[in-house]
Amino acid sequence: MPGALRRIIHIDMDAFYASVEQRDAPELRGRPVAVGGSAESRGVIAAASYEARRHGVRSAMPTSRALRLCPDLVLLRPDFQRYRAVSRQVMDILHSATPLVEPIALDEAYLDVTENLFGERYATRVAQRLKQEIRDATGLTASAGVAPNKFLAKIASGWRKPDGLTVIPPERVEAFLQELPVEALWGVGPVTAKKLHALGVRRLVELRTTDALALRQSVGRQADSLRRLAIGEDDRPVTPDRPRKSVSGETTYAVDLADGAEIRAEIERLARRAAATLADKQLRARTVNIKVRFGDFSTVTRSHTASLATRDPEEIVARAIALVERTEASGEPARAVRLLGVGVHELVPDYGTQTTGG
Repeated sequence: MPGALRRIIHIDMDAFYASVEQRDAPELRGRPVAVGGSAESRGVIAAASYEARRHGVRSAMPTSRALRLCPDLVLLRPDFQRYRAVSRQVMDILHSATPLVEPIALDEAYLDVTENLFGERYATRVAQRLKQEIRDATGLTASAGVAPNKFLAKIASGWRKPDGLTVIPPERVEAFLQELPVEALWGVGPVTAKKLHALGVRRLVELRTTDALALRQSVGRQADSLRRLAIGEDDRPVTPDRPRKSVSGETTYAVDLADGAEIRAEIERLARRAAATLADKQLRARTVNIKVRFGDFSTVTRSHTASLATRDPEEIVARAIALVERTEASGEPARAVRLLGVGVHELVPDYGTQTTGG
């Protein structure tokens, strides 16, 4: 199996945002806690403690539904500055084992410890040491998965949460795959899972014998990658310091917006925020896109790509407003809008040699 000789660890902090809150406020320990936006502002849950999860509360769930499921839920607004500070502690610990650390989010990362700074022959021992050092330094627990590739390590880290450690040695890969539902595959969300179920595919290993043409007709270009993962193949290397691919932000409004001038003002605010992030990260962008979700939940997107990359706030604002003018959110009165978003893509480093932008 390709990649079988590599030793990959996936570290995933347990209920990270909620755990930081419980650590810093002892009176919250043992209680159902969630971090997210308020129900009044149509917020969603960003993280839920394990006590809250026992009531069915999950991340990305509307806050209003979470409160119905768990009336005693302690809802807290996110404090990303604090979470980033803890994340830096965790990432520093991971880098003490190997320079090959690929952060995926504030609370998770892949490590290639085939060769490591601890001088350990076994990745399991590296994972055990990292888990203990994270606990000692932050007071938080992390779960770890150890496997020959990233796909398997990611699944393994979630196998025995919280504070888990699951190891899949090469000789156990096949037995492990035999246990998995098709939903364990990357890229298989509810829509793709429904398509695969219609083909009679419910277990991951059943993909191996599914008719190739039928599979391609059902899931398109995903077919080949899903089939490779179904036999445990994943040759992607751990890539440290991955370049940022996009910057985006969006806002869901407590009351639908139906005034064109107000909608344009919000687009401008979001566009300036994206431009500020580009300046902070010393990046430029070629593509500007907007997202508009109307009151009936229908959603449209628009994008514009220029030949030269920019981080000029005025240019990004102008392009974003021009894009919203191409939607029903631009009329007078405008069609009622529930959510607006602005993003910039196709990012390049800002070396100061571009002829456009500020």
